[in-house]
Amino acid sequence: MATWNSRGLRGSALEEFINFSNETYRDKGLALVQKIPTPIKPLKIDKSTSTITQAYFEKDSTVDYIGVCQGVPICFDAKECAAEAFSFQNVHEHQFNFMKEFEAQDGVSFLIINFTAKNKFYYMRFRELESFYNSIEAGLHPKNVLYDELDESYFIPSSNGVIVHYLECVKKDLIGRETKDGR
Repeated sequence: MATWNSRGLRGSALEEFINFSNETYRDKGLALVQKIPTPIKPLKIDKSTSTITQAYFEKDSTVDYIGVCQGVPICFDAKECAAEAFSFQNVHEHQFNFMKEFEAQDGVSFLIINFTAKNKFYYMRFRELESFYNSIEAGLHPKNVLYDELDESYFIPSSNGVIVHYLECVKKDLIGRETKDGR
């Protein structure tokens, strides 16, 4: 049984940035995206602070965020890495499968990866993720991707008061789906 010890949530700074961005999108009527909580069963609770100190995951979660952007369903997971390489071991099989099924229903799936050492956010399109996965399975690529291997045009800008302005990349992703090469 997988357990969780409360020692601070990994990626919580990234999630705070994304939550703030989502609030801004909602306020401007651009998108409605919500954080999906991971289902847990508490094992230990600190009664003095009413804080869960130990729990286990009841079942596999899907992705961190699901919503709609001007009629387009979107889902994504937020990942963080301190190194200049993102390990695909951070994307669990059930998450990958959910994103694949979401795409099959004409949704847009992606990862937002925070390269903390560079203070850069990257929008990894599902087809890019799937391509890496296929290359890894075929033994053609290591189990991680280097920062320098990523498509520069999909680094997420901060603009208009939005810290992680990922909707610009969603727009580019949608346009790319209509072109031959996906750029």
